[in-house]
Amino acid sequence: MELDKVLANIKDLAKSRRKENKKLVKRLSKVKPVALDAEFHELHEETFEAVDCLACANCCKTTSPIFTRRDVERIAKHQGMKPGTFEEKYLKVDEDEDMVLQSSPCTFLNEDNYCSIYEVRPKACAEYPHTDRKNMLDILDLTIKNTKVCPAVYMIVERMKN
Repeated sequence: MELDKVLANIKDLAKSRRKENKKLVKRLSKVKPVALDAEFHELHEETFEAVDCLACANCCKTTSPIFTRRDVERIAKHQGMKPGTFEEKYLKVDEDEDMVLQSSPCTFLNEDNYCSIYEVRPKACAEYPHTDRKNMLDILDLTIKNTKVCPAVYMIVERMKN
């Protein structure tokens, strides 16, 4: 399915696949972790050869990464401000006690979908959508959750069903 079609209906598509995805997680949880990682990583590479994140940026437009203390210090320094000032200006503590952006879309997302702090972006942004990480078994639930946001993750999960 094309990126534009998936993006236009991503939440509904992911919601309509909820039962299938639960079955997939159950099936994948029985796969050897090394084999699971290899399959995800291969699909990640293939999918991201075809998907241009800059054409989408839905993750930056709809969600917030978690900011670690190191992220705050690094980005604040880059912005020429103190960490406390950076936190006050841009961040809040969410219901899980994580530091996240005060609002969406991301404050640092430019109109052309480029990130104005790309070189120092939060670790969570650099690792997103996490489909090329080790120990995919540990983040299967997160991966399924990300099908609601990222068309590439949606496509990878759909391909994992085959």
